[in-house]
Amino acid sequence: MSRINPTKINRPEPYLLQAEWSDGKTAIISLEMLRRECPCAYCKGEKVGNKVYSHPIEVKDEPGAFDLEDMKPIGNYAVAVKWKSGHDTGIYTWDYFREILAKNDISDDEEALNIQAQKYEKSKKKIKLNML
Repeated sequence: MSRINPTKINRPEPYLLQAEWSDGKTAIISLEMLRRECPCAYCKGEKVGNKVYSHPIEVKDEPGAFDLEDMKPIGNYAVAVKWKSGHDTGIYTWDYFREILAKNDISDDEEALNIQAQKYEKSKKKIKLNML
């Protein structure tokens, strides 16, 4: 089975990510969900055999946690994602990227899209600072 890489990735809203593939599949995911699905050892935990080196973490809703700063392709097999919180160790293989977008696709879910818009507006207010 050959890998199907995305042909286009964009952000239709500051809090959403949309991807299109050559087979016609299109999906939209919230950046929050993309961050929560980070595959790195820090986020998912690290275990070799029966030895546990670190346990999975719960991504906290803190400033920058779900704000995408950059995405860069890694060779022909993955994309590295950097978040404004500074987290940058997540490398999403194209297969995993497609899997989580398909599993969490909100393209046709108007309620989910509205919830994400509300969360985004609320988060903007949360980080607003009053300066003297």
